[in-house]
Amino acid sequence: MAQPRLYVASPEDIIKGEVTDVYFRRTRKILEEKGLCDVLVRAELHAYSLPKGYEWAVFAGLEEALAILKGKDINVYALPEGTIFQPRIPLMIIEGPYCEFAEFETAILGVLRHESSIATKAARMKLAAGDKPVLFFGLRALHPAVAPMADRAAYLGGCDAVSGTYSEKALGLKPQGTMPHALIIVFGNPVEAWKAFDEVVESDVARVALVDTFYDERYEALLAARTLGERLAAVRLDTPSSRRGNMRQIVEEVRWTLDLHGYKNVKIIVSGGLDEEKIRELRDVADAFGVGTSIAFPPSIDISMDIVEVHKEGKWIPISKRGKLPGAKKVYRCKTLEDIVIPWQEEPKTMCSNGKPPKPLLQLYIERGKLVRDLPSLEQIRSYVLSQLKEIGNSS
Repeated sequence: MAQPRLYVASPEDIIKGEVTDVYFRRTRKILEEKGLCDVLVRAELHAYSLPKGYEWAVFAGLEEALAILKGKDINVYALPEGTIFQPRIPLMIIEGPYCEFAEFETAILGVLRHESSIATKAARMKLAAGDKPVLFFGLRALHPAVAPMADRAAYLGGCDAVSGTYSEKALGLKPQGTMPHALIIVFGNPVEAWKAFDEVVESDVARVALVDTFYDERYEALLAARTLGERLAAVRLDTPSSRRGNMRQIVEEVRWTLDLHGYKNVKIIVSGGLDEEKIRELRDVADAFGVGTSIAFPPSIDISMDIVEVHKEGKWIPISKRGKLPGAKKVYRCKTLEDIVIPWQEEPKTMCSNGKPPKPLLQLYIERGKLVRDLPSLEQIRSYVLSQLKEIGNSS
């Protein structure tokens, strides 16, 4: 009898190029047979368009892309991970014999697209929430093999915490979360479930009561406050869509009731089916937000890779398919969302509006297969993203 298995590619197979599209393998075979495998090219990675309503995206996944490309006889230039970019900006330039990286296009794009998509959605949620915390609860929407990737992308994109336990081992992020409805249902009584949580769970974990399982949210919130008293840090409203109605009015009713009975210190966390618009509607009445599926399954940031230059007869020849600008490019930044793109061999001829010279964004990360630049920590990348979001928020 056949046994069930997990259908997961190993990191070793990814780095060896086993996870690829067949046409890249066939392309390499043809080029080898025809003696063209060593042709030098410059390939550019970019997003020529963004999802509807998006003006910018967050570049994420660079570290994993470098892990795939390291050791190949190529040079890799890229934007720093966490850079907020607009369409048509070069995100990465790969320079070297085409056969050195041809079969890795599938994996590289998969990493960069997936992580940039999650990070971008997380950043949009964080921008909508303002100074209110956003917690990522989306792992149940994903294959468990990519859980640390998703937590990493969501966190660097701006989420304040993640719930995945494995991410403490993989990323050094202490998981945060409340309690599931299952706990309350097994007890059959919310009061007994809240008491058990308080008795068993470590004292440094905030006491957050889920207050929408059996009764009205206002009733359960007050019941939780009376049950746990000063130990109760917050209540979480995860009201299902079939019972939700006007969520803002529900939150306002809970807040009014808690305040009226002397529980002004108890915060309100809202979760379940949230997007940017709903967060903006609630951010002045709720204290924090738990977001799952909308970050885990975001609109795709469609990054593509295209050869834009080929080296022939001792010089680089600009060339590309229709619809893409030929020639490798450099990008310089004056401020977030104010970039200058110029041909690779040129230098910027204009100054920024503040009178200062623009700063080059593309940096050399891999030279002839060797990593030549220290990679920032996850916290450093997240701080970089948040500083750019602050700049965007101040200018909007």
